Amino acid sequence: MKRLFVVAVALAAVLVQPVMAQPATAQEAVVPAGDAEALFTSPDPVLNANKQVVYGIIRDLLEAGHWEMADRYLSEGYIQHNPNAASGRAAVVEYFTKVRQVKPQPIPARLKTPIVSVTAEGDLVVVAYPRQVKDPKHPAGDYSTTWFDMWRIRDGKAVEHWDPALLP
Repeated sequence: MKRLFVVAVALAAVLVQPVMAQPATAQEAVVPAGDAEALFTSPDPVLNANKQVVYGIIRDLLEAGHWEMADRYLSEGYIQHNPNAASGRAAVVEYFTKVRQVKPQPIPARLKTPIVSVTAEGDLVVVAYPRQVKDPKHPAGDYSTTWFDMWRIRDGKAVEHWDPALLP
């Protein structure tokens, strides 16, 4: 009986070990929408205008790095809730141009950034993006998750921004 117990424990350890060593696979991969540009439109003219401001922020500023155009999209008193950049349009521009040293690129005709969804309600626009992240428990692997940005739009410019960024 004792020998049978030892064999059962050893067998269980062998069978359980590979399962514990594998990354979590129960989740579904986050998949971008087929037509990102369509997500930045709305039949409501106010929501459409707000979505278009965010579209310009993503395409012209974040993708193409044309931070000299920031006054077109960001208010002077822009409130930044990302812990890596200070509030104020000038501070955000400095963060991207001096700290991150982003250089302008040609502005793309269409977004390159994969987009999952764009939701607009009142003065808020939320954009969700698919994101692959390194798995800290399995350095050779990664997993799919969702990143988001949310902007408050007032008078045709972003006045406030949130995202889940952490300090490096």
